[in-house]
Amino acid sequence: MMRSNQDEVQDLLSKLQAPIENVEALLSYLAAPLDNIGLLPPVFRKFNTQPLPPGAFKISRHLSQFQRILLSHIVLTWDSHLAEKKAALLVDQYFCPDAFSNASSAAGQVSIVAYSTLLSASTPLASRYGLRMLELLAVQYPVDRVYAAVFDSGMPGLDDQEKEVVWGDCVSNLVKVPGKAANAAAAAGMGNEGDMTLPTGLENGTFFDRLAVRVESLISALALGKRSSGDSFPHISYLLGKLVTQGLFPPSPPTTRTQPSFFQAILPTIRSKNYAPNRQAYFAYWNELLGNLPSTLALQSILMSLFGSLRKLDNPLDDSAQQRVVVREEAILLTNLVGIAQPDNEELWEITTSLVLKRPFSISHGRIFVCWFSGAANGGEINVTALDAFLQSILELWSDSEHVKHSLLSQHHYVASLLLLTVSYFTQGSRPMEELTFNTSFIQGVSRYLSHQDSSVRLCGMLVAEEIARMGGKKLAFPGWDGEDSGRTWARSLRRLVQGRDVDADVGDGDLAKPAGGGESTVEGVVRPSSMRAMVEEESGQPERVQFKEVAQGYDSDDSLAGYESPPSSRSASPTPSELEEIEKDPTLNITAKKVSRPVYLKQLGDFLRSSGGKTSSDDPHEADKIEMGLNCAEELIRKKRDYGTELAENAVNLEYALLGLNDNYELEGFSEKRQAALNALVACAPRPTAPALIEEFFKNQYSVDQRYVALNALALGARELASLPVPESRVPANKTAFPSRMLPPALHRKYLTAGEDRNLLPSLVEDISCKALDSAKSSGSENHPSLVREKALRIKRPSGISEVSRLDNLRTPAPPKRTTFTEVAAEYFIAPLINRFWLFLREEQAREERTSHLGGRAKYHGAGTGLILNPLVLSHFLRTLAILVNASQNALEWLAIIAPDSLELAITIGTRPVSSADEDEEDGRQGTKEASVICSALELALVVLDGSLDVDGGRSLGLEHTHLLLGANEWASKIFEALEKGVKVEGEGGVHEIRLRSVAAGVLLKADEVISKWGRSMLLDR
Repeated sequence: MMRSNQDEVQDLLSKLQAPIENVEALLSYLAAPLDNIGLLPPVFRKFNTQPLPPGAFKISRHLSQFQRILLSHIVLTWDSHLAEKKAALLVDQYFCPDAFSNASSAAGQVSIVAYSTLLSASTPLASRYGLRMLELLAVQYPVDRVYAAVFDSGMPGLDDQEKEVVWGDCVSNLVKVPGKAANAAAAAGMGNEGDMTLPTGLENGTFFDRLAVRVESLISALALGKRSSGDSFPHISYLLGKLVTQGLFPPSPPTTRTQPSFFQAILPTIRSKNYAPNRQAYFAYWNELLGNLPSTLALQSILMSLFGSLRKLDNPLDDSAQQRVVVREEAILLTNLVGIAQPDNEELWEITTSLVLKRPFSISHGRIFVCWFSGAANGGEINVTALDAFLQSILELWSDSEHVKHSLLSQHHYVASLLLLTVSYFTQGSRPMEELTFNTSFIQGVSRYLSHQDSSVRLCGMLVAEEIARMGGKKLAFPGWDGEDSGRTWARSLRRLVQGRDVDADVGDGDLAKPAGGGESTVEGVVRPSSMRAMVEEESGQPERVQFKEVAQGYDSDDSLAGYESPPSSRSASPTPSELEEIEKDPTLNITAKKVSRPVYLKQLGDFLRSSGGKTSSDDPHEADKIEMGLNCAEELIRKKRDYGTELAENAVNLEYALLGLNDNYELEGFSEKRQAALNALVACAPRPTAPALIEEFFKNQYSVDQRYVALNALALGARELASLPVPESRVPANKTAFPSRMLPPALHRKYLTAGEDRNLLPSLVEDISCKALDSAKSSGSENHPSLVREKALRIKRPSGISEVSRLDNLRTPAPPKRTTFTEVAAEYFIAPLINRFWLFLREEQAREERTSHLGGRAKYHGAGTGLILNPLVLSHFLRTLAILVNASQNALEWLAIIAPDSLELAITIGTRPVSSADEDEEDGRQGTKEASVICSALELALVVLDGSLDVDGGRSLGLEHTHLLLGANEWASKIFEALEKGVKVEGEGGVHEIRLRSVAAGVLLKADEVISKWGRSMLLDR
C-alpha cells in the first residue's frame, strides 16, 4: 500500500518526539524537510538519507509543528551534541534561514512562521534560544524583508485579501517583539547573571529605532520602483498606525535610549534626500502616504512628533545667515515631506494649525512654521492666501482674553513671535497689512495686553503693536524698552529678527546647504512640492529666492512732491547743534537768560515745585527751570533740615502735596527718580506729619496710577529707612546733608570735636560694655527662674550714691536730638491709618456701586476700573507696601495686638472676597476671578504676619487670641495650593507669578501649620 506524503511528514514528526538513538539519526530527521523546501545547506546534504517526496513538506501546514517540537524537545536535549558536531545551524534554519537562503521565497515564509511561533513560546530554557532567534530574525528578516515575503510573489495561492490578513499578523508580531522578549527574559530569571541579559537588539529603544530605519528603507524602495508598489499605501498606512499605538511618535525627542522615536531615527536620512536627484518620487510617496493614514488621530500624532523632532536653534532669535539657512532647510523638509499646508486641504490645515498654535513649541519652531506656511521654502512666490489664513488664526489666539489672562510667559513669547514673523512676510501696503492695522481683534488684543498686571506680558503686546504699526506704515512708540531684563532683551532680539525673512536665506551658499548626512552628493535645486504629486520631470538648479508679484502701479498723489534740482546756494551754512550749544553758553551773548538760584528754605522749595506756570516778565526763568532746580535740590535740602528746628515739620505736608501732584510736563531728565527720592526723604525725616497726609492723598480719586505708586513706594522705603533696614542708596552724599552752620572748618572741627576726649574715653567705654552685658543677661536670663534673675541683677547693679556733677564744657559738640524710630510711629502713623482708611474707602466704593447697579453702560460705576485703587494693578502694590510696613514694624509694641491681626484680616478678606460687587467678566457675564498678582500679594502679606508672629512670641497670640484668622489663612492657602496642583489657571498667572504664587501659598501653609501644631491643643480648649 502506497503511503501518502502527509503520512511521511507525520512519521517524521513522531520520530522527533520519540527518543532518538544518536545525533546522526537526529540530523537525518532534520535534513529531510529542509531539503524538501530548498533550505538545506550543502554541507548537510550527506545527512539526508531518507529524503521526502517533492512537495511533501508544506511550510504553512507543517513548519510551525516542527518549530514547536524543536523548541520543546530537541533544543533542550541535543543542543550540546549538535554544537559538538557543528550542526546547530541545521536547527537555526527552521527559524532564521542563513544569508545564502535569504533571497528565496521559502526563507521569507519560514521567517513569518518563526515570528509567530517564537512569540508564543513559553518554556524558560526555550526562551533563551528563542531570544537569540528573535534577535537574528530582527536583523536578517526586518519589516521590509517580511513585506517582500508577503506581497512580492512570496506566497503563491493567496489572493489580495488573504495577503492583507497575513500582513496584519506580521505587523502585530513585529511590534510585540520587545515586550514579549522582555517578559520571557524576566520570567526565565535572566538578567541575574552577566551573560544572560536581554540581547541589545531586542531592547525597546534599539529594536524600534532599527525598525524605523527599515520602514524608511521600505518606503524608499516602494517610491523609487525598486519593489513593486502596486496599491501599497494601505499596507504602509496600517504599519504606521500600529507604530503610533506603540508610542513610536512621541511629541518631543526622547531623553533615554529605551524610548524609541521614529523620526529621530530616520530624519537624518530624509534630510540627505532633500537634494537627491530622485527626490520627487520619494517625497511624493510620503505626501500620498500621510494622506492615506487610517485615522486623523494617527496623522496628528505623526505630525506632532515630526514637529518636535525638527532641529532647534541654540539661540531662537539669532538672525545670522547661518541660522536662517537652518530654518529654511527645516521648512524645505516639511514642504517636501508633508506638502504645502493650504486651507483647501481641510484635514491637514486644521491639524497643522491646531498643533502649531496650541502646543508648547519654541520660537525656533515658530520660525520654521512661518517659513513653511509661506509656501515659498522651495522657492517661488509667497502663498498669500495660506499665509493670511494662518495670520487670522494666530490673531484670534493672540487677542483671546483667556490667552492673555492665563497663558504662561513662554507661551506669550511664542505667540507674539509667531504673529510678528508672519506679518513680516507681507509687503507694506498689501491687503492683509491694511486689514490687520484696522482689525478689531488686533485693537482689542493690544488693550488687553496693556491692562495686564505683569510687565513682561505687557511688553509682548506693546512690541506687537509697535512692529505692526511700523510694518503698516504707521507711527507708534511706547517708552521703556531700555534695560537688560529678559523681557526687554527678548523684545530687542525679536525686533532685529523680523527685519529680515528666513525664507530669503540662500540655501545654495556653499557649505551652508550641505545635507545633514555629510555625503558627497551635489546640492541640487529644490522644487516646489506641488510638482511632486504630479510626478513631473525632475529639474536641476538652485532654489530661487522668494519673489512677489508685481503690484500694478497707479497714480500716486505724492508724485507732485518730487523736488527740483537747484543750483547751490551762496548763503553760509546753518550752525550745527553743537555750535548752537556753545553760543547759548557764551555769557557775552546769552544776556537775557536769568539763572534760577538754589533754594535755601523749604518754603522756597515749595514755591519752585508749585510754580503757576509761564513767565511773569521777560527776565523771569521758565517754570521748567524752577521745577528742575527744585527737584535737583529737594532731597538734599529736606535731609539737611531734618534736625534743624521745626522748619521741616511745618512745611512737610505742603511739600508732599507739591511733589505728589507734580507731572513731568517738560520731560525733565531723572524726573521720576528725583521726585521719588524727595518723597522718601520726607517720610523718613518727618514721618508724623507726612505719612498720614500721604495716606489720605492716596485714597483720593485725583491721582494717576503712577502717582499712587510713588506714594506707596515713599511709605515703604521711608519706613525701612526709619527702621534702619537696607534701602536703596540715596542720590545725595551723606556729607552734603549736614547743615553748613552746624560744622566748623575741618581743622577747627577736628580740634573741638576731640576736646576732653582723653578724660572721658575710658568711663564711656566701660559704661557701654556694662549696658550691653545687662541687656544680654536680661534676654538670656528671662527663661531662667525669677529668683536667679533677681540675684544676678542685685549682684551687678551698683548702689546709687552721690554722683559728681560734670563740668559744663562749652566747646563740646552738643548731642544730636533723638531721632524717631519706626517702631514708635508704625502703628499710629503708618499701618493703622492705611488699613482703616482702606476699609472706609472700600465701603464707600461698594455703596457707590450699589447705587448705580440698576444703570447701564457708562452710568454704571465700576470700583475696580482702570487706574482706580481697587484695580488689581494698584491693589497688589498696596498689599505689598503693607507687607513691607508690617515686616519693618515687627518690634513695635502694638505688633501682636493690633498690627498682626488687622493685617492678616485684610489679606484674607482681599484674597477671598470680591472687592467689587460689579466684578464680572464683561464679555461673557461670568463672575470674574481674582488676578494672580492680587492673590500673590495677599498671600505674601499673610506670610509676613505668620512669620513675624512666630519670631515674636512663637505664634501664641495669633493662635490663641485670633484663632479664626489663623485657621482661615490655613484653609485659604490650602484651597489655592490644591487648585494650582490640579492645573487650574489663575487670571494673570503668566510672567513672574508662574512660580511665585505656588511657592507663597506653600509658605503660608507651612507657617500656619507650624503655629497650629504648636498651639493646637490650647486652641481647641479655648473654643
